[in-house]
Amino acid sequence: MRRIQVLVCSGTACQSSGSERVKRALLEATAAHDLLPEVQFVETGCMGPCELGPVLLVYPEGTFYVRVRPEDAPEIVEEHFLKGRPVKRLLWAGAAPKPQEIPFFARQKKVVLANCGVIDPERIEEYIALGGYEALGRALTGMRPEDVIEAVKRSGLRGRGGAGFPTGKKWELVRAGGPPPRYVVCNADEGDPGAFMDRAVLEGDPHAVLEGMAIAAYAVGAGQGFVYVRAEYPLAIRRLEVALAQARKLGVLGPGIFDTDFSFDVQIRIGAGAFVCGEETALIASIEGRRGEPRPRPPYPATSGLWGRPTLINNVETFANVRHILLGGPEAFASVGTEKSKGTKVFALAGNVRNTGLVEVPMGITLRELVFEIGGGVPEGREFKAVQIGGPSGGCLPASLLDVPVDYDSLTQHGAIMGSGGLIVLDSSTCMVNMARFFLEFTADESCGKCVPCRVGTQMMLGILDRIVKGEGTPEDLPRLEEIGAAMKATALCGLGQTAPNPVLSTLRYFRDEYEAHIARRSCPAGVCPNLVRYVVEPELCRSCDACRRACPTGAAQGAPRQGPYRIVDELCIRCGACFDACPFGAVRKLPREEAR
Repeated sequence: MRRIQVLVCSGTACQSSGSERVKRALLEATAAHDLLPEVQFVETGCMGPCELGPVLLVYPEGTFYVRVRPEDAPEIVEEHFLKGRPVKRLLWAGAAPKPQEIPFFARQKKVVLANCGVIDPERIEEYIALGGYEALGRALTGMRPEDVIEAVKRSGLRGRGGAGFPTGKKWELVRAGGPPPRYVVCNADEGDPGAFMDRAVLEGDPHAVLEGMAIAAYAVGAGQGFVYVRAEYPLAIRRLEVALAQARKLGVLGPGIFDTDFSFDVQIRIGAGAFVCGEETALIASIEGRRGEPRPRPPYPATSGLWGRPTLINNVETFANVRHILLGGPEAFASVGTEKSKGTKVFALAGNVRNTGLVEVPMGITLRELVFEIGGGVPEGREFKAVQIGGPSGGCLPASLLDVPVDYDSLTQHGAIMGSGGLIVLDSSTCMVNMARFFLEFTADESCGKCVPCRVGTQMMLGILDRIVKGEGTPEDLPRLEEIGAAMKATALCGLGQTAPNPVLSTLRYFRDEYEAHIARRSCPAGVCPNLVRYVVEPELCRSCDACRRACPTGAAQGAPRQGPYRIVDELCIRCGACFDACPFGAVRKLPREEAR
């Protein structure tokens, strides 16, 4: 047993900020002090606070370091490893040394993420040491398939992919859907902007997903599984491949698992990045080698899925929950959450919030707790405005709804959806019209074009929003947006088209005054839409440094160095923002058109 254990986050976010270089520097510094026999370095999955990476967790004290750089390694080794004194300047906020003392971690309840950031995801032995594949063993040797399905039903687990369909009920439908062969598919086609929940689980605890798939396969009577994962997730794919090889070698995947007559194996299918392939029938078409586009339902995949056979499709987070239901019991799982939304939910917390990253919280937590207690609130000098929850198919909820519980039914009631777990915090600098346009542009671009309501409806709504943000909208545009959105929700072929209007409809519901300002006053209250703002120089802040004039491409910024405040000639200004970005003193201000006048 080594005296010190150093957990180095090696998720995608930390790797992109240099965790590999940090580990090498720590190894070199440790070797320089002849401490290698006493220190164990473990590369883990995501620990949560992605923006603060690279992060380290040092045991036995459990000291949590953030924003570590290679040049910090000698100090960490000398002060902490040798002298037992944490390097305070590298602690979170320079104070709390342990995760349990940091609100970001203290308010979470980790179930799905319990192993992420704790174990080496490329060593099956570490997963097994924490109870890995025990749930599969219990199911195969002590439970009938019907018993497994009943346990999942009693747990109240609902699909974490967005729709929230009862998981046990879906398993039951697949088992009764027709004779074998049947299939199990893990939907890891995570395409929402700002979402990285599935990626983090696959990178940090891939065996939990494989074990959940194997248990599901036993319950529904399937012998073959597929993980459909995005090509943009190379690290997740590599760790899945490692996990599959290890699981087959130990016999927890493959023929005769645990010396029973149950055989099950998994293959990886890599998607090319089409957002629509997150829809289950489009995903099935893609696995079969056809163009990824949805088909009408019924028949549902439970009765006619892959190659026309009964197929179970759940997402990464759903499968990762399964082992915990069998190990702790369905009643224990159901004791967390609300009456109709059991367990926990993983969110990718992003946007204008102090603590961005991956969090797991009990269902029923309020938006206020999630944003302000875990997320730390919006940066100083700004005011909270809204949360955009549920990805491009979700909705925007205003500050007046901060005390709404985060569960399936409450969010739907207020015009949003849980979605797969993307949550973007918006502050007072955000234009809600422009935000709605951003998400609609994404869904319009990702529409497969198979059905008219989605293909034409998204383009019609996008055209109206384009006019509004340019200051060319009319009062008739707002009821027109609502009319088209309602038609799409009622008639589009799949979930993408049916939910695409949500960002527009929810912002119209809660931020209609911003739409009206864009139309009636030709003004953007947030000062975001280029055609509806003016750039002005605050004379008392201007230092006549000439930065704005040198940056301006049209000569609109005028003045001479050290000869008094500069000015911006509105008739020459093309709203490019170059002067605003170049000014080092904050003297150039971006104002709504009406304020500038």
